[in-house]
Amino acid sequence: MTRLERVADTRNDTGEGPLWHPDEGCLYWVDIPPGKLYRFDPDTEAHTLAYEAPDDQPIGGFTVQTDGSLLLFGDGRISRWQPGSESAELVAGVDADTRFNDVIADPEGRVFCGTMPGEDSLGDLYRVDVDATVTAVVEDVDIANGMGFSGDGETFYFTESEAHRIYAFDYDRATGELSNRRTFVETPDDEIPDGLTVDEDDYVWSARWNGGRAVRYDPNGTPVDQITVPARKVSSVTFAGPEYDDLYLTTALDGGDRDGEGDGAGALFRVAGLETGGREEFRSRIETE
Repeated sequence: MTRLERVADTRNDTGEGPLWHPDEGCLYWVDIPPGKLYRFDPDTEAHTLAYEAPDDQPIGGFTVQTDGSLLLFGDGRISRWQPGSESAELVAGVDADTRFNDVIADPEGRVFCGTMPGEDSLGDLYRVDVDATVTAVVEDVDIANGMGFSGDGETFYFTESEAHRIYAFDYDRATGELSNRRTFVETPDDEIPDGLTVDEDDYVWSARWNGGRAVRYDPNGTPVDQITVPARKVSSVTFAGPEYDDLYLTTALDGGDRDGEGDGAGALFRVAGLETGGREEFRSRIETE
């Protein structure tokens, strides 16, 4: 029997990017606009503010490096942060007018990262290779969002939120090239697909901004299950824990209040008792020196 728990009532403006850190046995996630990185320890059921970016810089997402440090993707800048440190060091950047939004490492340690639309242009999806070179791989994206890989590494999922679509691409692990884009899921106009994860059965879980839920799809794109949350804006989802058998969901207040956005808006939730679990996410290995 599934059980939904509110485990951190942080009232985040835009909680996002939850990711399990296996070395520390804890979950990290961000509140994007104020650039806050949070840490939740399931052993103690306690959460802390682990890091805050200087000068009101946002943090759009992060990856865990092979050495256990975190790569933080901010306002066009990529920085390396060692857990416990008070500062982060600049690694690379892109020539973009907007911040990053959602990132993921691939099986070879590359990173895919999207940027938000600006006043006069849409965003793009970039690939950061291990030598820290940055290449645009999908251009003119109307809010780059949730990404994931199939278990065999041959399919890459990518969300374009304002198009209300999740795409599937053929993925070349050797080169990092994307090809054969097709629509995997198209969502209703009143629900915006946000962050996603792929479970151990190769089913895709998609968080729903303004939908108050996360939806599970089989590999053909058919909805088969959902988790409802007391927050309108469910922003992202991941499996975590030593066995990757708990599902965590981030939510957002988005400048609103709980009267309009739901009693749990901005909190971190956990779902236990699911019949499926997840896999350890890939680690980035971007050169930082």
